[in-house]
Amino acid sequence: MEQECIRLAPPPGLEAVEGGGVTSARGFRACGMHAGIRKNRNEFDLALVAADEPCAAAGMFTQNVFCSAPVIVSREHLDDVSYGMARAVLVNSGNANAATGSIGLEAARETASMAAEEIGCPEDEVLVASTGVIGVHLPIAPFEEHLPDAVGSLSVSGGHDAAAAIMTTDTFPKEYAVTYESEAEGFSGMRVTIGGMAKGSGMIMPNMATMISVLTTDAPLAPEDAYRALRKAVSASFNKVTVDSDTSTNDSCYLLASGKAVGAPTEPIEGAAFDEFTRALTHVCSTLARDLASDGEGATRLITVQVTGAADDADADTAARAVANSPLVKTAVFGHDANWGRIAMAIGKSGAAFRQEDVSIDIMGLAVCRKGLTVDFDEDEALRRFENPEIVLSVDLGAGEGAATVWTCDLTHDYVTINGDYRT
Repeated sequence: MEQECIRLAPPPGLEAVEGGGVTSARGFRACGMHAGIRKNRNEFDLALVAADEPCAAAGMFTQNVFCSAPVIVSREHLDDVSYGMARAVLVNSGNANAATGSIGLEAARETASMAAEEIGCPEDEVLVASTGVIGVHLPIAPFEEHLPDAVGSLSVSGGHDAAAAIMTTDTFPKEYAVTYESEAEGFSGMRVTIGGMAKGSGMIMPNMATMISVLTTDAPLAPEDAYRALRKAVSASFNKVTVDSDTSTNDSCYLLASGKAVGAPTEPIEGAAFDEFTRALTHVCSTLARDLASDGEGATRLITVQVTGAADDADADTAARAVANSPLVKTAVFGHDANWGRIAMAIGKSGAAFRQEDVSIDIMGLAVCRKGLTVDFDEDEALRRFENPEIVLSVDLGAGEGAATVWTCDLTHDYVTINGDYRT
């Protein structure tokens, strides 16, 4: 079942770009096409995002030991420090190029080299990413045949096709952009745009990464500052998503910064202007992260788990993840069952420090538990609220000031169907 895209209004000072995405920032073009990696000719499977000139770049990657060849190669291209200079990001769907050994590494390097030759830049200025079936060798022929056309078709209007080309079991392309005018002292008149695309529907519980995401901005950033901003934004967004508690072998998140914003200085932004940018980037990442959760495989509901009153933020995160990852909680939401006992079970097993007699639980704003005990509530009203596309589960542990928010989705029959025959 296709889940609708549930968007929150941007915070004050930010303006959402209508139809915005990975090419909304100045200095970027993109394309997406069918290259023959996937069998279905109606499905795009090759995306290219390119900067007009070499620009600051940063990346964050999966911590899965069984990481893919593109992850290894892109880390190398970013000098093994996760930041540097780049010109393009090449992404394919339909094949993960993971668990493919030396042949897979050679394929990742060769595709980067081919793209670099067509674009006219060094090989190490092309970052690569793949998504799809694990353990299958990536064919080179589709890249040889279609990369010249891909480079030739790069355009500002190609962002949507690129977002479609990186999908696997996703039901809709995930893309978003915002713009803002700087209010930082010394940067008056600078208008910055941040946009991006992401994919992910299953095998999602990232660790210092997302599934696959390409973010672009025209803010002037030093490479190490791009990484600093990306790391902070990812920590508060993509790292707060779980669909099925599984971390992909291919998680990659890239940020490219062209420095071509209207009114931008020649030197990288710093101080208040950098903080302003990081907040805006976090909003873009959080919006895309919510899209990932709402489009979880087979999902019918986005679930937002809010934990407050924890001993510290780490404990809050631990408790929130336990709730979000609980199959019993997720199936209760699918069944429209306000079974708060499953939430209590999940926080109780999490390891977070609290006393059960201090706990309060709300489901969609309905008080269902106070001081660790049941509270009478209107079951019919609960059923009505379960019709909302977003279900909010709120827990107050009564143990301190720590807080965390994690996004997930319900667990449905379709999740089993999708994953039962994913490869065949």
